[in-house]
Amino acid sequence: MRLWLLRHGEAEPHAPTDAERELTRHGRKEVLRTAAHLAGRPLSAILASPYVRAQQTAELVREALGFAGAVGVAPWLTPDSDPREALKYLAEREDEELLLVTHQPFVGTLAGLLIHGHRQDPLPMKTASLAELEGEMILAGAMRLAELHHPKHH
Repeated sequence: MRLWLLRHGEAEPHAPTDAERELTRHGRKEVLRTAAHLAGRPLSAILASPYVRAQQTAELVREALGFAGAVGVAPWLTPDSDPREALKYLAEREDEELLLVTHQPFVGTLAGLLIHGHRQDPLPMKTASLAELEGEMILAGAMRLAELHHPKHH
């Protein structure tokens, strides 16, 4: 089983609410560079936070890859979501290759929990960073970090 964790691209600093912040032009470029690492992967699903910047990131990846399915909205992928709650949802999924598009601090904490089995060692995730985790099951401490891609900042 392979789990891809993608942090959204760079977002505008201000909007009426945090959830409404949109990607910047630079953020869109970051996401497209990162999406290249997913080319040719047999993704079975793309799930994203309901926040605008995560939805925009997921849609850019979907288009870049020519992924036929719709982007699923997962309310448990927001910046302040509890990674332990996310594990409950993920444990029920049977996707071979799943992409989650989400935010810090959630994404770093979730990755750390999956890799180390605790939340004290979060994975550093910059905007548009992509972590590739693999394991038999999506359980705390049961996955290993295969690769971590940070977009090149020009």
